[in-house]
Amino acid sequence: MIIVHDRGARPRAALRRFSRSTTMTLLCVTVAGYLALGAASSGEFFQGPSVRTFLQYLATPILIGLAQMAALCVGQLNLAVGAMGGFTACLMGVLMADDGVPAPIAVVAGVLAAALIGLATGVFIVATRINGFIVTLGTMTILLGAQYRLVGTRTVDAYSPTLKDIGRAAPLNLPMVFLAALAAAALLAAFMYRVAAGRRLLAAGGNPLAARLSGISTDRQIVIAHTLSGLLVGIAAATATASLPGVNSSVGGDWLLPSFAAPIIGGVSLNGGSVAVFGTVLAAFVMRLIDAARAQFSLDPSWVNFLIGLVVLGTVVGGHIHQRRLEKKGKAVGRTPPAPAGRVQTADAALPNAGGAR
Repeated sequence: MIIVHDRGARPRAALRRFSRSTTMTLLCVTVAGYLALGAASSGEFFQGPSVRTFLQYLATPILIGLAQMAALCVGQLNLAVGAMGGFTACLMGVLMADDGVPAPIAVVAGVLAAALIGLATGVFIVATRINGFIVTLGTMTILLGAQYRLVGTRTVDAYSPTLKDIGRAAPLNLPMVFLAALAAAALLAAFMYRVAAGRRLLAAGGNPLAARLSGISTDRQIVIAHTLSGLLVGIAAATATASLPGVNSSVGGDWLLPSFAAPIIGGVSLNGGSVAVFGTVLAAFVMRLIDAARAQFSLDPSWVNFLIGLVVLGTVVGGHIHQRRLEKKGKAVGRTPPAPAGRVQTADAALPNAGGAR
């Protein structure tokens, strides 16, 4: 028998899956929302200054969403995203303004400090077997105190003008900080999808028992995930320090909800074993559109937070219901049909017929 393979079947199937995915829905919402805001502003939203401002403050939501996604991929939570980012940003500002440390060294020191905090968090979770929710909650409290200790009630703004110039730089109306966030997203996607270490993270999050039986250390993956999360938070703190006129104890205070909203809305499972880099970026874009609409129409910020929280809750509930339906469908498919009335099903008859002589 000759089997003819259709070379276009696989691309068409992939395109069909993408058209039904959460990412495609978010892409349509993003485009429609951007066009609607542009129309509501009589085209002002499409002009260069508005585009620069919009994209400049989109970098941080993208990075903190990716940071939370790194923890979620192994079934962990990182409640310290905001506190870690605020502490790191203040550390960079204090090093430059108070201690005279050059901007490149201060930025590298801050990013490394955030990665080391993530590493210590992961090691503590593995060593004590305490739930990551509790550990990161404690880390958040400690870092909030450390952040206040660094800056108190003042705003640190006398740091490197060069760093601030980089934060404001926007060749072709594309801010440098936004391009840095996209570069980080691309590198993270390549790591997760193309590198063996990234696939081990997903394996450990998707099925820890099977991962251990395959020789993958789930404890090591938890440590790596929290270290990666801290590294991304450090990069987010660097972009925030470059973009903001100054840093103080309020930096990072509103990062926690967006850090969860972006990956969850983007299609990442809370149970681990999955990532959605493009979906997380698009979800951050949608939340930034909501924030821009709030500013344009002078909406109450509490209603915006309520809307984002409602969307996150609805996404989680919808994903849970979908998972339950898949499980029920799988059980129904795997159930052995009863034997017809009046006939006795023998052991041989119950076996699947694989063909060939017995």
